[in-house]
Amino acid sequence: MVFEKIQALIVEQLDVDASQVTMDTDFMKDLEADSLDAVEIILGVEDEYGIEIPDDVAENFTKVSDIVNYVEAHK
Repeated sequence: MVFEKIQALIVEQLDVDASQVTMDTDFMKDLEADSLDAVEIILGVEDEYGIEIPDDVAENFTKVSDIVNYVEAHK
């Protein structure tokens, strides 16, 4: 459930096909996301789940699984 919502946010933000977004997808290498894209994705996740992700934590997110695991642990 968490993955599907985050996947939808990433698909919308980066205008990529959902099949490109898996738990092992790397934002920079696989999706060619830049730092602004990453910030927008994090803001979307924070809004969706009503949580705050500290900048020092968010800057270490490289894969979709990093965000999914964080949300599951903090929602």
